[in-house]
Amino acid sequence: MRDHHRFRMADGAELVGRQGDSFETRVSIPSDDNGFFGRQCPERSLVFRMDVQQYEALPDSLALWCVYCGHHAEYSEFMTEQQRDRIMHAAGDFAMQMVSQELDKMFGGLARSSRGGSISFSYRSQPFYPHPLPGIDEEQLVRVRTCAGCQNNYAVFGEHRHCPMCGQLPAASVAFDALQADTARLDALEALPTDAKALLREQGVFTRNWVDTVENVVGVVEALASSLFRAAVPNAASLLNGKGAIFQCLDHMADLIVTAGFLDLRTALGPQTWQRLLETWAARHVFPP
Repeated sequence: MRDHHRFRMADGAELVGRQGDSFETRVSIPSDDNGFFGRQCPERSLVFRMDVQQYEALPDSLALWCVYCGHHAEYSEFMTEQQRDRIMHAAGDFAMQMVSQELDKMFGGLARSSRGGSISFSYRSQPFYPHPLPGIDEEQLVRVRTCAGCQNNYAVFGEHRHCPMCGQLPAASVAFDALQADTARLDALEALPTDAKALLREQGVFTRNWVDTVENVVGVVEALASSLFRAAVPNAASLLNGKGAIFQCLDHMADLIVTAGFLDLRTALGPQTWQRLLETWAARHVFPP
């Protein structure tokens, strides 16, 4: 039995124990300046980030959800590529020393020669000095979100529908988050210097962004209305049978909601607001996708 302290490991990696022929190795995963570290969906390779302190307080049996597609798997499956490279580097250093020590045990001090011109053999062990572990240089925070259910923080880089700890988010949370993302995109364009905005406007970027925003808003309302309707109306399936994308058309959606026994949206929002919504919905057909 060898003492595990005889192995040299790079800073950030250490051998913390041994059970039989197995060694327990710990490799640190650096967090960013905000205390977040990356997680990567094993199904779609999309990356999100989680608060390190909150993550370490979670149970060891934790299973995570991908915030984007909802893939559900053990937390160890969500390592990013850079994190995996760092761990494999430490594992390689350990394996190299294991092999070297076995060779020392078998051939250490061995030296043979023959005057008969046959074979000479010698073996000399070399000290091992591990190279530094690869660093972690992943995309930094874009949008930090706090789950209303578990109060854990996570950061996303696009539209998402799940909390990494709780799973499926409420439809209203998904909708408002998507609208906030579009608002942030519009604000970012507005904050550009005047010269840059003029150039982008000439290239059609502002027009394309406006069309995309309208499409996104329509999609958000459609998804939210559909989810809320199905949750609130017991016979939603029969009412929606054969209706197609009814939630994309405001008047048809309003009629459906009245049929289900709820207040008419046109009355609740008022004629001016409803007319503005109709004009916005119609505008998405002005430009081709």
